[in-house]
Amino acid sequence: MLEEIYEQCQQKMEKSIDHLKNDFKSLRTGKVVVTILDNVMVDYYGTPTPLAQVATILAVDATTITVSPWEKHLLSDIESAISRANIGVNPNNDGEQIKLFFPAMTVEQRQDTVKKMMKMGENAKVSIRNDRKKANDSIKKLEKEKEITTDESKSAQDKIQKFTDAHIASVESILKAKEQDILTV
Repeated sequence: MLEEIYEQCQQKMEKSIDHLKNDFKSLRTGKVVVTILDNVMVDYYGTPTPLAQVATILAVDATTITVSPWEKHLLSDIESAISRANIGVNPNNDGEQIKLFFPAMTVEQRQDTVKKMMKMGENAKVSIRNDRKKANDSIKKLEKEKEITTDESKSAQDKIQKFTDAHIASVESILKAKEQDILTV
C-alpha cells in the first residue's frame, strides 16, 4: 500500500517538473526558438488545432520566424491566433506566409522574463508541496485505519519528504540554468 503511495507521489512530482519545462517553452530568451509558438491554437474547421499541425514553422535566423500555412485561407486565422497568444511581436502577413520579427531583448525585458520564469518555478514548487500533502494525508489515513503502525507512518512521511526535497532541488537547478540562459546576452 505504501509503495503505491510513493509511486503516485513521485509520478505527480515528475509531472510538475515536466509541466514547468513545458511552460518554459513559452518564454522568450535571447535567441528565437519555434517552440515559442507551441501553445498557439488555430481554429481549423471549428476545431482548436496546434499551429504546428496546420503550418510549417521555421526559425530563419536569430530574430525571425516564418509560418507557412499548408492551406492559404488559414493565413488570417493564424495571424489572429498569434496576436491572441501575446508572444511579444506582431505578425506580418505577406499573402504567402507570416513573418515574426523579434527585436533583440533589452536588459529590462530579460529581467521581466526572469520574473515570469521564477513565478512558474514557484507554481511548480507549490504543486510539488501539494503532492506531498496528498501523499501524507493518505499515509495518515492508513495509520488511522490501523493498516500501518505509527512508526511506519512516520518513516513513510520522512520518505515522502525526501522525494519532495529532491524535486524542489531539481526545480531550483532548472530555474538557475534557465535564468543564466535568459540573462546571457
